[in-house]
Parts: sequence; structure tokens; C-alpha cells
Amino acid sequence: MGGNQSWVTEFVLLGFQCSAETEVLLFWVFFLLYIFSLLANGMIFALICLDCRLHTPMYFFLSHLAVIDMSYASNSVPKMLANLVNQNRTISFVPCIMQTFLYLGLAATECLILVAMSYDRYVAICHPLQYTVIMNWSVCTVLAITSWSCGFVLALVHAILLLKLPFCGPREVNHLFCEILSVLKLACADTWVNRVVIFAASVFFLVAPLCLMLVSYTRILWAILKIQSGEGRRKAFSTCSSHLCVVGLFFGIAMVVYTVPDSSQREEKEKMLLLFHSLFNPMLNPLIYSLRNAQVKDALYRALQVRSR
Repeated sequence: MGGNQSWVTEFVLLGFQCSAETEVLLFWVFFLLYIFSLLANGMIFALICLDCRLHTPMYFFLSHLAVIDMSYASNSVPKMLANLVNQNRTISFVPCIMQTFLYLGLAATECLILVAMSYDRYVAICHPLQYTVIMNWSVCTVLAITSWSCGFVLALVHAILLLKLPFCGPREVNHLFCEILSVLKLACADTWVNRVVIFAASVFFLVAPLCLMLVSYTRILWAILKIQSGEGRRKAFSTCSSHLCVVGLFFGIAMVVYTVPDSSQREEKEKMLLLFHSLFNPMLNPLIYSLRNAQVKDALYRALQVRSR
């Protein structure tokens, strides 16, 4: 650890380095997007819980995705908003590590939940007669518990390895939040073990799940092309294309950040990419997955009818 090295007790999040007027504008834009994300995901979660017609495996996984998205955004966006209107951009060491832990845990869990959702759609379209047998509630519960457990076990490993590192200065994190690669750059020791674990996690939680989903959606596409009914083909393709949009955005950005070799020119681009992950992706998920879905619209209409009586 280095006996004469002192621990850094707080970091400084540099964030966007722009004019005061621009920061105020960014604050209101990000604030409105954040509130919309919370309201949209919260509404989806409430509708799925309250409407028995939505108590199916697909919406069960969507409810988990909504919880992840609300938590994921709330982990980093409030501090980001505070930093835009406050010149004191410090964050204490323990909250910084907690932010990293939650960010990694929720991101890894979302990867696995998206895999479970692709498997659910594969069974629904390719094996419709066996769907209720294969995707029973026991299987869904096991998939959900496994996703959350694996995600946060991975995050715990990263956090423990991070806590073992000495931080003796500098203390400026060139990011919007305590992103793990940016924090590692400030360590006063060799971080090769941390980077090997990050690379291995990228393979197991990004590359492998993405390959599984591509196989699932390839088989789904092949099954869709065999559907005789034009309306059936349209509905199946619409559902799966929306899923692929989310998968492409989420995995594409994460793979660029964590599998492409680092360079000094990438830092500002990575800020924008992870801003998309933290703010825009949680907002897009309910729009792409749920709010354009007829069953969710019907559930919302029924809920509004009940409240108006």
C-alpha cells in the first residue's frame, strides 16, 4: 500500500467544462429528461404491478428493467445536476466507490435481464405451443434472481479490488460520475489486476450475452419470415425490432467504452456515451419497449378510467 502515502478523502468530478450559461442550460435539459425517465419507468412499473393482464413473463422482465433504469439514472444524474449548478464538485471517497459499485451492478444486471427478455421472445415466437410450460413463473423468477445476483457479485469484486488501491493524488476524476476507468487512472499503484477483471467481465457480461441475443433474434427473424399471416409478421417484427434497438444502443455503447483500447482523445467522447447510458437510455427504454405497446396503452387507459370514476 505504501507506508508514506496518504489516502485521498474526496475526489473532484470535472464533468463538462463549459461556460456558466451552458451549464445552466444543460441542468434544465438533463433535469427534465431525468424527471421524464423516472415518471415513464415508474408508470410502467406501476401498471405492470396493478394490471393482472400484464402479469406475463415479458412484462415481468420489463418491470425489472424499469426498476433498473430508475435506479441506474438516480445513481449518477442527481450528483451530475448538482455539479452543474454548484462550483464545489467534490464527492467523498466512500460515496464515490458506492456510485461505482451501483453503476457496475445495475449495468451488469441490465445486460442479463436483456438476455432473459430475448430468450422469452425466442420461446414465444419459435415455440408458442410450449411457451407457458417453458417460461413458467419458476423459470422467470430464477432468471431474474440470477441476473441480479450475478450483476452485484461482479460489482462487489470490482469494488473490493478498487478499495485495495492507494489513492494519493491527483484527485480530479475527468468524468460526470465515478466511472471505474476514470477512477483507476488516479490510483498510485499498478492497476493491471483491475483492468484484467474489467476485460474479463466485458467478455462475460457484454460479448457473450450479445452473441446469445444475436442467435436468439436470428432464429426469431427466421421464424417470423415463415409466418403466413401478414399481420402476424408485422406484430412479431415490430416487437423484436424495438427490442433490437435497445440491445444495440445499450451493448454498442458499453462495448465501445470497455473493449476498445484506451486513448487520450477518447475521454470526452466517453463522457457523452456514458451520459447516454445514464440519462437517455433509461428514458428510451419505456418509449421503445412499452409506451408504444398496445397492451400497455390499454392498461393505462383502464387505470385512468378507474381514477376518473
